[in-house]
Amino acid sequence: MADNFLERQRRDYEARKQEWLRKKKQRFPIAKPRLEKPEDEAL
Repeated sequence: MADNFLERQRRDYEARKQEWLRKKKQRFPIAKPRLEKPEDEAL
């Protein structure tokens, strides 16, 4: 068996995961809801 097989698999998995998360974050940015303030504060 190859040496460090599990370590290599884990390293490759983490790299793929980071790439996927980076692409996901770029594609779907989290939009913060914007509250509109009324012009007249008495309302």
